[in-house]
Amino acid sequence: MSDHFEARFAAVGGQGILLAGEILAVAAISFEGKYALDSPTYTAQVRGGPTKVDVIIDSERIQFPRTTAIDFMLCLAQRSWNQFAFDLKEDCIVLIDPSLVHEVDERYRIYRLPIIEITKKEMKKMVYTSAVSLGAMAGLTNVLNPESIRKALLQKAPPGTEEPNMKAFKLGLEAIKQLMASG
Repeated sequence: MSDHFEARFAAVGGQGILLAGEILAVAAISFEGKYALDSPTYTAQVRGGPTKVDVIIDSERIQFPRTTAIDFMLCLAQRSWNQFAFDLKEDCIVLIDPSLVHEVDERYRIYRLPIIEITKKEMKKMVYTSAVSLGAMAGLTNVLNPESIRKALLQKAPPGTEEPNMKAFKLGLEAIKQLMASG
């Protein structure tokens, strides 16, 4: 039986979310021996416009390269929610930044985490948003071992940013654990 998982990361161009999808796919392929692909979508307005990346992970060869039943969605912009919140499973785990996404369909399993605030306050640079997001995703899902995602993040991190990326990943992981414990 297939171990099929579909994820969508949606934000605005410049928030680094497309990189998060790429890192997730690398983690699945390189460190867990699974099949994976990431498929980014840009709007005409690249920086500041709605963007998304869909990631499919499966234990068997992926036959259809498009998402049709999203298991997890991370969203960091209301415009991106409005444009990309489709094909979500009934029990989809949805992680939003509540300061940026105000109106969501509450029928899903909604988690609210101030990812941008955490990144600004703790990391001081927004380039670490993708690492914080991946840490939070790792804490919410069991699709991949967090250590596999961490290794892929290290592999994709620009030289000299390995330590801050690991800190950002841990911040996201710990923040979601605290959110779930208080919950």
